[in-house]
This record gives sequence, structure tokens and C-alpha cells, in this order.
Amino acid sequence: MTRSLRLLLLALLPPLALALRAVDVPTPTEITCEGLFETVSTDTETFSTFQDKVVVTGNNLKLYCDFLKVVAIRKGDPAATIGQYGYFKSLVATGNVRIVQGDREATCGRAEVFPGEDRIVLSEDPVVRSLDDQYVAAGPKLVLYRGQRRAVIEGTPAERVRLTLPAIKDLGFEEEKKPATAAPAAGTP
Repeated sequence: MTRSLRLLLLALLPPLALALRAVDVPTPTEITCEGLFETVSTDTETFSTFQDKVVVTGNNLKLYCDFLKVVAIRKGDPAATIGQYGYFKSLVATGNVRIVQGDREATCGRAEVFPGEDRIVLSEDPVVRSLDDQYVAAGPKLVLYRGQRRAVIEGTPAERVRLTLPAIKDLGFEEEKKPATAAPAAGTP
């Protein structure tokens, strides 16, 4: 191996290692609250509740709410008093819910997050908007799909879907300009 090839490999290895590490190691989920935290385990699941100014920080997601119930699949010794968290089955957030994910923000009264299904269901006056204010969507129920850049809004006869988008340019036809008519000559009837 030539010296220049060795130098090139040595120069490339650290950035490649960092890139691989970033892909392989997901950010741990952190949940904080100002009030009560309670957890109850069964043989298969762990249920946790968080109250008062709850904040969830995870991979490309920040969630704020008043109350959060988390259901996780339990791993480890089933006889242990408190089970170890496996993967999240669901998170149900209620009260002043605000979710920031990528380039969009959602607000609502209730959000159900299903990580295994890559979807979030928003209800109780949900509104989703882009952070650059290019769109605002609202309706009785919104379903957001992770990785698909897809949202489904379900309306009802009592509550219609509302979507606000940037202005569309005028696509109408201009009226034809009539040629100016000559003024009648003086003294002509």
C-alpha cells in the first residue's frame, strides 16, 4: 500500500466511523415532568404515567403535554418487581399537546403515538402546520405517518377539513381591452 493511499484511508476513517455511529446509535428517549411519575409492570408490559408539564424528547421528536401514559413491552426477568423497558408500544398524551417533528408542528388535545406502526393519531381540535407557515391543516382527526410525509385528515358533516396553503396565482383570463374609440368631431351630432 502506498503512503498516499494510507494517508487517504486515515483521513477517511474518522468521518466514516462517525457517520456509521450516528446511524447505529439511536438517541435515547427522555421523558421529564414536574409532577407525579408512576410505573406499574405486568409480566409482559410496563405502564408509566407522567403528570404536569411533561416533555418527551426522542429521535426527531419533541412532545409537550399535561399528562402522558406510556405502554412499553417489558423485557428482562418477568419476576422482577419493576420491569425493564423494551420497545414503546404506545404513548398517549393529553392536555395542551404540542409535537414538533422535523419541519412541522402539531397541536391538539389528545395525541396517540404508535412507534411500531409509524403513526401518530391527533384528535380534540388538531392542527398541523409547517414551521415555515407554508400550510396549516385542521380537522376532527389527523393521522400522521412517519417516513412517508403523509397525513390523512378525516372530516365529518359537522366539522369539515380545513387546509390553508400559499396563494395560487391568478389563472383567470384578462378581459380583452377594447380599442379606444375616436371622439366625435366637434359639431357632429
